[in-house]
Amino acid sequence: MTELITLNLLGLRCPEPLMVLRKNIRSLKEGQIIRVLTDDFSSTRDIKIFCHFMKHILLSFSIKKIPYQYIIKIGKIII
Repeated sequence: MTELITLNLLGLRCPEPLMVLRKNIRSLKEGQIIRVLTDDFSSTRDIKIFCHFMKHILLSFSIKKIPYQYIIKIGKIII
């Protein structure tokens, strides 16, 4: 079973959460799962678009309360 990696982006504001997420994803392998925590409202839109654009799979998300949480399965890494 793959270890769930948690990336705490609380306190960061747009565009920092996406920049840090992309940097961290580069060190992961295809198929790994990462949980992202953030309190930046822009992430409610940005992370979904990021996953689609970068070919990662957004397995689930919760944006009803802070911290917002996203569970992402890493796709093929595009550098």
